[in-house]
Amino acid sequence: MIDRRAMVALSSGHLATDFASGAVPALVPFLVERYDLTYTQAAVLMLAALVSSSVVQPLFGLLSDRRGAMWLLPGGVALGGVGVALAAAAPSYPLAVALIFAGGVGIAAFHPEGSKFANYVSGPRRASGMALFNIGGNSGYALGPIVATPLVVWLGLKGGLLLAVPTLAAAALLARALPYLRSFVPERPRERVGAGEDRRGALVLLLAVIALRSVAWFGLLTFVPLWMVERGHSEADGNRLLSLMLVSGAIGTLVVGPASDRIGHRRAMQLTQAALAPLALVFVLVGGVPGAVALALVGACVVGSFTVTMVLSQEYLPRHLGTAAGLSVGMAMGIGGVAAVALGAVADAIDLRTALLACAVTPALGAGLCLFLPPPRASRHFTPEPISP
Repeated sequence: MIDRRAMVALSSGHLATDFASGAVPALVPFLVERYDLTYTQAAVLMLAALVSSSVVQPLFGLLSDRRGAMWLLPGGVALGGVGVALAAAAPSYPLAVALIFAGGVGIAAFHPEGSKFANYVSGPRRASGMALFNIGGNSGYALGPIVATPLVVWLGLKGGLLLAVPTLAAAALLARALPYLRSFVPERPRERVGAGEDRRGALVLLLAVIALRSVAWFGLLTFVPLWMVERGHSEADGNRLLSLMLVSGAIGTLVVGPASDRIGHRRAMQLTQAALAPLALVFVLVGGVPGAVALALVGACVVGSFTVTMVLSQEYLPRHLGTAAGLSVGMAMGIGGVAAVALGAVADAIDLRTALLACAVTPALGAGLCLFLPPPRASRHFTPEPISP
């Protein structure tokens, strides 16, 4: 059984962390206008957030596996929120990049430890439990642009400082929940008995699929608002379309996670990845209402499959749960950030439409690699009984 009290605390922390992360793409068009940036410079803002998370996150995962680091839960939430909030009001472009980078480090700090504890408190229903954990993050990511956009429209970029308020509140609540969460940490010998063997080759293949999916996802996150502006709409209109994609992603998490417990995690991964390329093409080439619907389905497929990739990574690396989570999430962010800059260069050299069309190519390659993912091995899963604090 999934422990609801523990999962609420973890999912709430995930919501606050990814709320800060989701505010970054919403701030990009406003920062572009303020600093008069090129597409490549705009993509560097995303790169700052994503690369800081990807480079550091596996290291936090190793720390989590070797020593345990529960302080990363409230600390990561606080740093992520404060960094992004200060970046909104930064007086210069380089300082904004540096502050977004610092916020990315905080986001990186939370995820491995949070994912590991989500695994602990979920019992045998790991995909369903991870879906509940991720629904907090995905909802937060969707709320980021929904909250950030009116704040900046009404109060200017300095209004972005208010983005730190919910993250600091969530950090305080998580700090109070640490004693209860600590009761779910399994004893080391029993944890090793319940774990299977690590399969690093399978994890490498999964990471390749994640990387290819991330090119499309973070390219769309960065350029959907700018694409709308280029087509004569406002920054707010672009961010509303971005919010639609992210809200659909949160809904997709509730559907794909439990479904993968029934049909198998590998099959769920294959089905969601196969749908991405045609949906992305409909958004770019058709547009209008069909394009908006296609973009919403892209969000459902990509964000919904985040849960599946996290569970698969932990099944392929069962002796190092924090490291597996750090690699799967960190790889997605790192590759996505680099891809966003590369796509920005394509947009500057050719046009934004060509860059968005490139976003449809890589998920097709990832769908092909999904066919070679090995099935997870059955393993015993030790479920620690909560101890009264």
